[in-house]
Amino acid sequence: MTDRRTFMSSMMRAGVALPALRGSAFATLFRAEDLVRDKAPLAAAEDEAYWSQIQMAFDDDRTLVNLNNGGVSPAPTHVLDMMIRDLKFSNQIPVDHMWQVLEPRVESVRRDLARMFGCDPEEMAIVRNASEANETMILGLDLKRGDEVIVTNQNYGRMITTWEQRVRREGIVLKQISFKVPPPSDDYIVEQFRAAITPRTRVIEVTHITNLTGQILPVRRIVQLAREQGIEVFVDGAHAFAHFPFTRDELDVDYYGTSLHKWLHAPIGTGFLYVRRDKIKSLWPMMGAAAAQDSNIRKYEEIGTHPAANHNAISLAVAFNRGIGLERKAARLRYLRDRWAKRLVAEDPRFNVLTPLDDRQSCAIALVNIEGIDTPKLQQWLWGKHKIMTVAIMHPEFHGLRVTPSVYTTLDEVDLFAEQMIKASRSGIAV
Repeated sequence: MTDRRTFMSSMMRAGVALPALRGSAFATLFRAEDLVRDKAPLAAAEDEAYWSQIQMAFDDDRTLVNLNNGGVSPAPTHVLDMMIRDLKFSNQIPVDHMWQVLEPRVESVRRDLARMFGCDPEEMAIVRNASEANETMILGLDLKRGDEVIVTNQNYGRMITTWEQRVRREGIVLKQISFKVPPPSDDYIVEQFRAAITPRTRVIEVTHITNLTGQILPVRRIVQLAREQGIEVFVDGAHAFAHFPFTRDELDVDYYGTSLHKWLHAPIGTGFLYVRRDKIKSLWPMMGAAAAQDSNIRKYEEIGTHPAANHNAISLAVAFNRGIGLERKAARLRYLRDRWAKRLVAEDPRFNVLTPLDDRQSCAIALVNIEGIDTPKLQQWLWGKHKIMTVAIMHPEFHGLRVTPSVYTTLDEVDLFAEQMIKASRSGIAV
């Protein structure tokens, strides 16, 4: 892989050819690199001079503290500028500017994402979000009455709903397994899946990292377990891609779906679907495609008229992340997580962090509750009184606030959240 210094130098030299960049965008990133070039990721994670430069790439309202970047993240301003420029260009004469000029550039996006994920571009479909990618998998595989599908009860709700529709419509069997929060080990998680497998099991759908607690699951081991028995594994990577470093081969996956408006910081309404080349023909697209496209990854992009501007700006978001480096980015996100979570755990035993503070099992996302305080009311109090945005997670087996900082989050913002949580534990809340 090209090192960051070489990459950043090449970006600077090519700066005049980069579309829709504010003049200082990559220049700032390049100067920031000088501050941490010789530092290991863990040391760079604590370098506020460096991260203050990264924060400048986002035009954020600092009167609001956004700790819900797991749902959808702001894009760097130069990425947003590119999308807006291309929307305006499209609007001049869409049938030419959008379809003839901009849309063909999706092939460059495909190339950039494939390189980052570690796959062949002919296995990479550009879609609008993880739901579209995952529903293509769920609805696209031929199953018959009585075939069994295994998911966990922590899979994303929309995906469970889609499987349940197939249950009602086709008579397949959906088995939802449970696992402890936090789980005692990867072995324990794998065994929950193993115990649910029967001779009728055809598919396992697993989240790479849960949207509820931020638990990273042992995807590679689950894939290997299933493959030995001829079972397909669909991986929902909605919260994983560009959150922490990994490649296709490290996971050994055949199918993978993700959103790019979360951790890649691409425009809202962008994602990708990966399907291994020899699996494409047997996985139907959600919208009809010609028979000639049966083995073509682009059949999953047949969705009718859509803006080219959104997906073309993905390439700038890829460049932004490569400029930081995913190892460095993940180290920073874990540093921010630990700053608030470990402080609360040390403060009062009433704080329950339900995410393992273990760099192998989690990254930016963590779930916390305060014993004796209603979680939805706490979320409302933080936002209504202090303009701190979190998410109230209410699951039948656990609950808490999902807290998700990002690369633009400041230490002051993380500390403010911790201070208000401590205040709530001591004095209560009034919504």
